[in-house]
Amino acid sequence: MYDIRQMIRKSKSLSGPFPSFNINEVPESPYELFLEWFGDAVDQGVHEPHAMTLSTTDQNGFPDARVLIIKDVDQDGWYFASSSKSAKGKQMELNPKVALTFYWSLVGRQVRIRGKAFKMKKEMSANDFLNRGMIARAIALLDKQSSVLNDPLEFEEQLTKEIIHLQQEPNTISPSWTLYRVQAKEVEFWQADKDRKHTRLQYTFDRDKWVTNLLWA
Repeated sequence: MYDIRQMIRKSKSLSGPFPSFNINEVPESPYELFLEWFGDAVDQGVHEPHAMTLSTTDQNGFPDARVLIIKDVDQDGWYFASSSKSAKGKQMELNPKVALTFYWSLVGRQVRIRGKAFKMKKEMSANDFLNRGMIARAIALLDKQSSVLNDPLEFEEQLTKEIIHLQQEPNTISPSWTLYRVQAKEVEFWQADKDRKHTRLQYTFDRDKWVTNLLWA
């Protein structure tokens, strides 16, 4: 049996080398800096740089988090998609305040985004759905995410039916599939340092403009 405590203690972290972060030459908006960092992550070969953690809260105030894929980023926000009937969809309906977290360990960078999630127009959600792969669309049409699965064979049977359905009617769209946009109120960029002298730069939206502050590590 593994000794988890020893495994953790022996695991290396923040060994670097890491890129520099010149806080005196940052763009006015966090959107622009995010694009720079995302591009760096791609160039450095970070595995799945578009993966992020979406954090929400349930009806009892308990936090919930899961990893999914960012779909787009522009001056208006960060975009992702999900069924509005999923656990996260229901949670955002009750409380649209969410957090997004990106962590690119290879370059020692983390981006934390806090804001509100807004549903996009149905046409945009439909377009996102049609751009998904066949199996991904078929699973979304089942619309049973997070429900109890009593028999794996039932999943395979229903999935096969939906695939056949899509082969016959390829323009079928899930009515619950929703594209969301997170309008940020706060974005933090964290650059790791192997000596633990990390750099944290926070953007806060205040009175129609972004204000930056350097934070203690």
